[in-house]
Amino acid sequence: MGAAGPAGVHFLDACFLCRKPLAGNRDIFMYRGDTAFCSDECRSAQMAADEAAEKRRKARAVTRGAMFAREAEGPQERGKVRAGSSILAL
Repeated sequence: MGAAGPAGVHFLDACFLCRKPLAGNRDIFMYRGDTAFCSDECRSAQMAADEAAEKRRKARAVTRGAMFAREAEGPQERGKVRAGSSILAL
């Protein structure tokens, strides 16, 4: 029973971030169910890293969506000037 990772290491044996051994009678700080940390600082650092990674993932998805939208326009739509707009030549 219990979650064992590679080489039979249990997830409560060491801090997920700094790998410091988790002692028996000390507080263990949990995150996302089965991720244990030795301190609130380590847990907070992981939470911040996860949040930053999620923001990057969302930004890539938005950028990718804009690229697909431009590709879907087709060559006949690209470069057209809308009525009422003007282009200044320098």
